[in-house]
Amino acid sequence: MQKYVVKRLILAVPTLLLASLAIFSLVRILPGDVIMATLSDQSQTISPERLAQMRHQLGLDEPFIKQYVTWLGGVFQGDLGKSIWAQRPATEELLKALPVTVQLGVMGLVIAWIVGIPVGIISAIRQDKAVDYVGRIISILGVAVPEFWIATIIILVMSLWFNYLPPLGYAVIWDDPVKSLQQFMWPALILGFRLSAVIMRMTRSTMLEVIRQDYIRTARAKGLSEQMVIFRHALKNAMIPVVTIVGAQISIIVGGAVILETIFSLPGVGRLTFQSITLRDYPQIQANILVIAGLIVFMNLAVDLVYGWLDPRIHYA
Repeated sequence: MQKYVVKRLILAVPTLLLASLAIFSLVRILPGDVIMATLSDQSQTISPERLAQMRHQLGLDEPFIKQYVTWLGGVFQGDLGKSIWAQRPATEELLKALPVTVQLGVMGLVIAWIVGIPVGIISAIRQDKAVDYVGRIISILGVAVPEFWIATIIILVMSLWFNYLPPLGYAVIWDDPVKSLQQFMWPALILGFRLSAVIMRMTRSTMLEVIRQDYIRTARAKGLSEQMVIFRHALKNAMIPVVTIVGAQISIIVGGAVILETIFSLPGVGRLTFQSITLRDYPQIQANILVIAGLIVFMNLAVDLVYGWLDPRIHYA
């Protein structure tokens, strides 16, 4: 397994290099730059000479390759750049926002697994029954209905009918657990509903495939209880495709975080990235997306390693 892990880590390097090049290129395709975004809120006009001087101070007039190599050299030294807008290290801004997104993502995943796996199992063992149709309808709605629509409806209903709005800002969960849970309850439920829909569908499909295998029929023929057959023999083998989804759901969490953090005023990585794109803050955008890309790569590695625990027949070469 050690050789496999080392090989995957080595392969992660060119993957992240390509991701860094794509990030660096795409943010410069956006029209305008941070200087024009800054001046858009100001009434005074600045001469072209002054604009050229300001761009020179920020290094924005350098050739593309030189800018990329300079930034990449800093990344290898642990320096992700300096936020042009905040005038602070991009890493510092990212570390301030990361706990918010991590808490939202973890809560959403926990809700998704608590809801998605049991409903998927019940739908499989009660195939074509009323509970199965209800579970399938819920999963379709979870995939089809966007997070921003659900969030908007919840805020409107809670504010107009119940005169309630979630607390603004961010309270650290170990400092003020009650307020923190109040702030994260609705966005975590919305994110968890979206994630649980995919888990629910995959769990149902894999369980239907597994419970039709010969060894499941053999276990039933031995007189084992249905509960033992499902949870001891079928569920563990059915979980391999479901676990695979976790790696893919990291990108869903990040995408949902951008919307939910903006709507519910949570100062997380998603909201920071959205603000950075609006302000054309290139270093901050690059730092955020590069860290997210690295997280997805290493999460996929962790998911692959879990396969060996779920199925001892899997060996890493």
